[in-house]
Parts: sequence; C-alpha cells; structure tokens
Amino acid sequence: MKPYNYEDRLVAYAGECILFTQSLPNDQIGQYYADQILRSAGSAALHYGEAQGTNTKRDFIHKVVNVLKELKENRTAHKIVAYVSYGDEEKRKALLREVQALIKIGNTMVLNAKNT
Repeated sequence: MKPYNYEDRLVAYAGECILFTQSLPNDQIGQYYADQILRSAGSAALHYGEAQGTNTKRDFIHKVVNVLKELKENRTAHKIVAYVSYGDEEKRKALLREVQALIKIGNTMVLNAKNT
C-alpha cells in the first residue's frame, strides 16, 4: 500500500532506491549510478524535512524547489540506467513511475504555495 503523506512517500522512495541499487552490477558504471541514485533520492527526502520546518512561505517554496531538483536528477539517473538495461527492469520502471509522481506532487505544492 502506497503512503499518501508526501514525506512518507519520499522516505519510502529513498528506501526503495537503496534496495534497487543493490541489483546494479558491481562495476564502475553501476557504482557511479548507484551513488547518484542514492544521493539524490535521500537528499530529496531530507530537503523536504527541512521544508517542513520553515518559517516563511518563500523559504518553504525554496526548499521544495530543492526537493524537485534532486528528484529530477534522480529521474535522469534512472533513465540512463534504463537505457543500458542495468538493474531489475520491473523495479526500475516502478521507481521511474514513482519519481515522476513525486515530481508532479512537488510541482503542485510549489504552485499552490505561490498562489496563496
């Protein structure tokens, strides 16, 4: 069952990325992209934690934009890994779908915050 809370989804996504990267080949390319995927997924979750502690709408928007930057980096890394068929294909596709959903949610949060 997928969590509905954005923070919980980001945490679950980062955890699933950890599990996915364990299926990548243990070569220079696999290690490089595993590191990219791990760092950007974890950073997205951590940046959102910071966003929840902001005092102003402007600061909140800035922090959520940082979340989006990390998620977009993560999405691109997944696309590269998919291009070379690294890792479990089903898991890779599921993670790509989830990161795209997380980006859409984050974009909506920023738009809503700007319009209030």
